[in-house]
Amino acid sequence: MAVTKKDVQKIAELSMLEFTDSELEEYTTEMNKILSYVEKLSELDTSNVEPLAHPIENVNVFREDKRMKSISTEEALKNAPDRTTEHFKVPKVISQKDR
Repeated sequence: MAVTKKDVQKIAELSMLEFTDSELEEYTTEMNKILSYVEKLSELDTSNVEPLAHPIENVNVFREDKRMKSISTEEALKNAPDRTTEHFKVPKVISQKDR
């Protein structure tokens, strides 16, 4: 299936792009080169290849959930540049007029 200059123009319009005639010619040629390259994949025998949802088979990459003792508030805040006794202090980023 070849891409025509009219197809590229339609794609450009849908993408809200404007191309000169020479750019339309160039992109038409480039898109046809891409499609011909992708068509080479149909030459491969994939009859014995099982379809995959992901290219790398990972059974379970997550660690098992284990109940553990959490760190104390003091430990969590020890490297904070600014804090109260129980919270991180950060610069105000939302003003009243933004609400």
